[in-house]
Amino acid sequence: MMRKVISIILFSIITIVSAKGLDLNSPNGSVKVSVKVSDRVYYSVCREDIPLLEQCHLGLDIKGLSSDKKLKVTSVKSLRISQELNPVTPMKFSKINDLCNAMLIKLSNGLNVEFRAYNDGIAYRIITAAKGDQNGKVKISDEDVTLNLPDDYLLHLQPAKDFTSNYETNYIHLNAKQWKDANQMATLPALIDTKKGFKLLFAETDLTDYPCLFVSANRADGLEGTFSKIALQEKQEGDRFMRITKEADYIAQTSARRTYPWRYFIISKDDRELLESTLPVKLAAKPEIKDTHWIKPGQVSWEWWNAASPYGGDVDFVAGFNLETYKYYIDFASKNKVPYIIMDEGWAESVHDPYLPNKKVDLHELIRYGKEKQVDIILWLTWLTVEKNMDLFKRFADWGIKGVKIDFMDRNDQWMVNYYERVAKEAAKYHILVDFHGSFTPKGLEHKYPNVISYEGVRGMEQMEGCQPENTIFLPFLRNVVGPMDFTPGAMINMQPDVYGGKRPNAASVGTRAYQLALFVLFESGLQMLCDNPTLYYNNKECTDFITQVPVTWDETKALKAEVGEVAVVAKRKGNKWFIGGITNRMERQFSLDLNFLKKDQSYQITSFSDGINAGHQAMDYKKNAQMVSSHSKLQVHLSRNGGYAAVITEME
Repeated sequence: MMRKVISIILFSIITIVSAKGLDLNSPNGSVKVSVKVSDRVYYSVCREDIPLLEQCHLGLDIKGLSSDKKLKVTSVKSLRISQELNPVTPMKFSKINDLCNAMLIKLSNGLNVEFRAYNDGIAYRIITAAKGDQNGKVKISDEDVTLNLPDDYLLHLQPAKDFTSNYETNYIHLNAKQWKDANQMATLPALIDTKKGFKLLFAETDLTDYPCLFVSANRADGLEGTFSKIALQEKQEGDRFMRITKEADYIAQTSARRTYPWRYFIISKDDRELLESTLPVKLAAKPEIKDTHWIKPGQVSWEWWNAASPYGGDVDFVAGFNLETYKYYIDFASKNKVPYIIMDEGWAESVHDPYLPNKKVDLHELIRYGKEKQVDIILWLTWLTVEKNMDLFKRFADWGIKGVKIDFMDRNDQWMVNYYERVAKEAAKYHILVDFHGSFTPKGLEHKYPNVISYEGVRGMEQMEGCQPENTIFLPFLRNVVGPMDFTPGAMINMQPDVYGGKRPNAASVGTRAYQLALFVLFESGLQMLCDNPTLYYNNKECTDFITQVPVTWDETKALKAEVGEVAVVAKRKGNKWFIGGITNRMERQFSLDLNFLKKDQSYQITSFSDGINAGHQAMDYKKNAQMVSSHSKLQVHLSRNGGYAAVITEME
C-alpha cells in the first residue's frame, strides 16, 4: 500500500498538570472522543452529540511495573493527518483519502495512548517506551479493553467456545444483558447496534507479536477483552493441530518499546457506511514489501468442493486427484481467463511431506502445462507442515508455484500470530502468495505483507447446508469490513433451505442462482474462488461468462441499499465498467435502485441476472435481461427469498 503524504500538521505540545478532560473531534466535527485520566484512562464516544459509549477504559498490565493509582497526563501532542493511500490490493477503492485528527497522550506511568478521530469512527492504541529486561523485553500480564454500554444495546457476535476458535460459527444476535447471562466469548469483529440510530463495528488491526483480542461480557452489561496466554507446553493431535496443555500467567512477552494493536470503532449512521468504510486500511501498517508488481490478485478454480469430479462427453478419463483431472481444470481456467487453480489436499503423497507430490498427479508436468496455458498453481498445506518445512517457499518458487493455501491454524495466541507474519515474510522473499485458510479474521497483516491475499475466518460455502443466507447476509456488515474473505462462492446447483439435498460430488448451495452470481461482486477477496465443477460452468455458460468477468480489485464502491441482517446491495467500478451485486435473507423484496453514480450524459447497457418467478422454490430459476440505462434511470429489482441480483453496466460508444 503506497502512502502519498499530502500534509501532516503538528500542533503545539500542551503540558497538563492535573487530571483533565481532553476532547478530540473528527475533521467534520461529527465524531468526538472525550478522554479523562484518573486511576486509569477513560474515554467516551459520541456522534452528532449523541453518547454511544460512556466511561470505557483501557490500560496495560506489565509484569514488574507497579500500577500507578493516580495517573497524570504529562503532555498532549495534537496533529492532523491528511494523506492519500493506494492499497496494493484495493478491495473497495484504489485511492483512499486518509483524513483524521489525532492526539498523543503521555502518562505519568510511562504509557502513551494515541487516539484518532475520523469522520466515520475512532481508534486508539497504547505505546510503550519501557526499559525492559536485558533483552529489551517485557511480559504483558493482561490488557484492559473495557467497553461500557450505556443502554441494553443489541450485539451481533460470532461466538467462540475457547481460544481454538476457527472463526466459522454462525453469528448470534442478542441484547447486552442476554450476552452477560450467556457467559460466552466472541471473536472480532463485533457489531453493536446502539438502538439510537447508530451502529458500532469494533475490531482490531496492526496486530503483531501479540495475541488476538476476544471479547466477553463484563459485570456492567458491556464487553471486556480477553486473550489466550503464552503456551508453555503443547501436545500434537493428529497431523494439523497443536493443543496448548500448559499456559503461562501472561499473554505476551514482547519488546518494551513498541506500539500495540489499534482498537477501532467504525460508527455508522446509515448501514451503507459499513459497506463503504476503509478505516481498517487507514490504520494498517505500512507495507514491508517495496516491489509489489508480482502480487497479482485473481480468480481461482478449485476442486475440493466438487470433489474433483468433471464428467460429460469431453471427459474420457477417470476423474479424481490425478494428472488428467487437473489438466482439465487448467484447461477450464485458461478458456475463461482464470489465472489460478488450487490443488487442495491430495496433491502430495502425504500431508507431512511437501516435497513429494502424489505420483498420480505429476505436479511438475502440471506446472509446465499451466505455464503453457497461462494458468498458475496454488498448493494447499497444513500449517504444521509449513512450520516444519519453512524452506518450502524457496523450493516451490524454484518449481514455479505461485501461491500457498495454509490451513487449520485454529489458534490465536502470540506464537500463532507471529507464525502468520513469519510465513508472510518468508513467502514474500520468493514471490509466493498466501491464502490463510482455517484462520482468524484479517488484522492488518495483509497490508504489511500484501502477498497475504486472503483469509478464511468465515462460515463459508464449505459448510454447504450449514451456510445459510440468514447468516451470510451479516458478512458484508461484519466480517468483510475488516478485510478479504475466502468464502468460496460460485455454486451452480442451488437450493432453497427447505428442499436442500446437496452432497459432494454434487455439492449444492443454499440460496438462488442470482444470489451466487451477486456474491462475486458483493464479497471481497484478493483470491476469489470458483468453487464448482468445470462441467457445470460449461453447462451454464452465460452465468460463467458473468462470473469470470467480475474483477477482484476495485477502483470505487458505492453502497446502494443496506440494512444489517436484511439486505445488502453495492455497485463497484473497475475502470469504466460498473458491477452491481445484492443479496437478501429469507424475505422476498421489491425495490428500486438509483443509478445516479453513473456519468451524466452517457448511455450505458446493463446486463442483469435476477431471480426468476419460481426462484422461491426452484432456486436455480433466474432471468437474464439487457437494457439501456443512464444516470437518470431507476432499476426495479426483485429479490426472491434467499435471493440475489447481479449486473454489469458498460458504456455505449
